[in-house]
Amino acid sequence: MTSVPQQPHPITGEPFASPVLPGTGWPEDPATPDTPVARTAADVVRLAAEAGVGLAELEARQSVCRACPRLVAWREEVAATGRRSYTGQPYWGRPVPGWGDAAPWLLVVGLAPAAHGGNRTGRVFTGDRSGDFLFAALYRAGLANQPECVDAADGLALNDTRVAAAVRCAPPGNAPTPAERATCAPWLDAEWRLVGSDVRVIIALGAFAWRAALQMIRSAGGTVPTPAPQFGHGATAVVGDVTLIGCYHPSQQNTFTGKLTPQMLDDIFQQARERSQR
Repeated sequence: MTSVPQQPHPITGEPFASPVLPGTGWPEDPATPDTPVARTAADVVRLAAEAGVGLAELEARQSVCRACPRLVAWREEVAATGRRSYTGQPYWGRPVPGWGDAAPWLLVVGLAPAAHGGNRTGRVFTGDRSGDFLFAALYRAGLANQPECVDAADGLALNDTRVAAAVRCAPPGNAPTPAERATCAPWLDAEWRLVGSDVRVIIALGAFAWRAALQMIRSAGGTVPTPAPQFGHGATAVVGDVTLIGCYHPSQQNTFTGKLTPQMLDDIFQQARERSQR
């Protein structure tokens, strides 16, 4: 039997295969070898909606999903080949679940994990420059305990805030197909059912996240205005008891060109706090 090559985790030093097997000790891995695996779109619907599933189990089920063959192949190929700057490091190579406070007043929604960011570290928006930009702003806003976010074992914690991606796997070209977006949507919908009663503000990072957030609210029985509110940086839409705020995505393309500056992101979080009435 051929042994699977293992590499030491950059913080804990524990050896892991790439992609990481569930329940083998990766920091913050919510799954076990017995976590049920979704292999089709119908499986996602069933496992996400199953009665009695709490947030921890939902995160576990998200983290082992294999319903989209193209995304599974890509995330695992990236995990196996890596990037030269991360030579010698293991890659998570699995779906990246939502993360943060279990009873947040603020939900931040993004598009999908980065191939060498969340797909490597196993935590949403962690391990790439987009995440550096985002979590530094969360820290300045008092919503994170530290500005650094390098790995799932770095000690970062969020205050009253949760971060989730509309699509849980890193997609080729950072572009999931419409079918992949639809297949993944029940995971976000289920997360919303579990935390939405506490949320007062949603920040959507980019136009796709904005549309995903509106659909998430609609799927839970919320009434979305017609015509649907349009995305823009700083745009707001009041949907029931929740305020949706648009924000340019903290991609390198946006932050390096000045389309999104630290001050602009700080202003968005200040607006969110004011809207939350906290």
